[in-house]
Amino acid sequence: MRSILSLLCLPCLFIVAGGPAGAGEVDPYAEDRASLIGLFREIEAGINAHDVDRMVAQMHPSATVTWLNGEVSRGHDEIKAYYNRMVKGDQRILDKYSTAAKVAAPARFYGNGTVAVADGTTEDEFVPVSRGPFHLSSRWSSTSAKVDGQWKMVSLHLSSNVFTNDLIAEAKRAAIYTGAGGVLGGLLLGWLIGRKRRT
Repeated sequence: MRSILSLLCLPCLFIVAGGPAGAGEVDPYAEDRASLIGLFREIEAGINAHDVDRMVAQMHPSATVTWLNGEVSRGHDEIKAYYNRMVKGDQRILDKYSTAAKVAAPARFYGNGTVAVADGTTEDEFVPVSRGPFHLSSRWSSTSAKVDGQWKMVSLHLSSNVFTNDLIAEAKRAAIYTGAGGVLGGLLLGWLIGRKRRT
């Protein structure tokens, strides 16, 4: 279960970049916003195409990702290694993974417009090797930086509600069914023993 929750989940980070301009005002980040939208689309496309090289091409070489299981990858090589361990090869956890992400609020700009911080949600579909598919709703926060005139993701943090999600609900249902089965089995066994004693 822990391994399944640790799946690579690189979301759509920058649908909006900077707060909207007021009426009659010029948006100072309009060009940056367009660039960040392009970055977002490439990351999402890379995820859904299972193309890790396409994903990390949008990240700074020293980018840090904190995954859903708390594991941390630093730099392209570690990010690729994590992804390949989860969804590639004979020992993979997943057969398929897809994501759709949204931004919760306009990104905030810092450092004279060279750093953008954003957060939002993802709706993910996982198809594990060892069980049926399941859905997980998660949260993300990210930082990107404008390096040599290009926006790159430099940090990504993923999290999910550990108290309420589809896996927890499934485990609860399984516990209820197991408990009910145990009670019925105990009653049946008691009835059989009582019947045998009477005969």
